[in-house]
Amino acid sequence: MTALALHPTPAPLEKRLLTVASGKGGVGKTWLAITLAHALALRGRKVLLFDGDLGLANVDIQLGLMPTRDLGDVLSGSTALVDAVTPFDIDAAQPVHFDILAGRSGSGSLAGLGKDAILGVRQALVQAAAKYDDVILDLGAGIDQPVAILANHGGTCLVVVTPEPTAITDAYAFIKVRRLRDPAADIRLAINGVASRREGEQTYQTLAKACASFLKFTPPLAGMVHRDPKVRDAIRAQTALLTRSPECPAAHDVTALARALRPA
Repeated sequence: MTALALHPTPAPLEKRLLTVASGKGGVGKTWLAITLAHALALRGRKVLLFDGDLGLANVDIQLGLMPTRDLGDVLSGSTALVDAVTPFDIDAAQPVHFDILAGRSGSGSLAGLGKDAILGVRQALVQAAAKYDDVILDLGAGIDQPVAILANHGGTCLVVVTPEPTAITDAYAFIKVRRLRDPAADIRLAINGVASRREGEQTYQTLAKACASFLKFTPPLAGMVHRDPKVRDAIRAQTALLTRSPECPAAHDVTALARALRPA
């Protein structure tokens, strides 16, 4: 008898969504979302990066892109979400890229979207996941309604935090609100900008202890990223870190984080 070939069961569409969120701004959330998308694409995964920082979008700015269509066109009804993506070519010599759905920076109308419109965006992202292995949502900092609604799906929520006390406090607030909305939410932590592994572990323990004490929940540590001058250099050059400095410590850290989040 001929053995049947075994194929992995595709993940449910919601499980393909990966939210990158934070309690406060300035923790490197957008840069990390970009670099995660890049790391996953380099492994042959088909990736869509959604710039969901409504009103303060800057994924395209960090990569030096000038998209012809963006989220504003989707919300106006003039363009379907899948038709508004911009391919970001990682290497001109290789057919490797990930797709970006850009936001519209400085548009107050996007930041003031109603609940139904935001729910529509979330549903469109779930549907778009049928064409992708991973849909990464770079959400705005904080816990306002757009962030809460867009993050409320069946996928993973990666909360980015730095060793700064205010970042830890605000990350806890985000986790608390997220758990209130969905006690079964898959929340994990990424400690960014650490001077050493010990500092990263101390930051994680501080936040994990607060969550365990007051929320009766301990979010797992997905990974940590070392403070690296090559990160700022890449952002200033409007170039992806894994293209500009692929062997730097932060590049290796994000590559490891991507594998921890998506082992297969």
